[in-house]
Amino acid sequence: MDVEPERFEELVVDALDLIPDELGRLMENVAVVVDHRSPPGSLFGLYEGVPLTERADYGGMVMPDRITIFRRAICADCTSEDEVVDQVRVTVLHEVAHHFGIDDHRLDELGWS
Repeated sequence: MDVEPERFEELVVDALDLIPDELGRLMENVAVVVDHRSPPGSLFGLYEGVPLTERADYGGMVMPDRITIFRRAICADCTSEDEVVDQVRVTVLHEVAHHFGIDDHRLDELGWS
């Protein structure tokens, strides 16, 4: 299944819009990007940064945290646009959870892996 880059980016924005306002306001210094070029693989998303729970000594002038969503990997794993929509939602929320300090083990328990 392939979803055009522009449509895929809309799906990522839609998933970000699902984050409750009170949590969204806490997401400072975070860039969310879509990687359209990486080869399909098992990695749907990647969080790079310092989770909010570990920022006591974070400091000020630092690069933004980065959440990358891998379009080709997600599309390669799905057979319909509805599946892509669901997987984008799960992936975005999974990576945002890492920003809030929730690890993979806890995400597995919550059904967000």
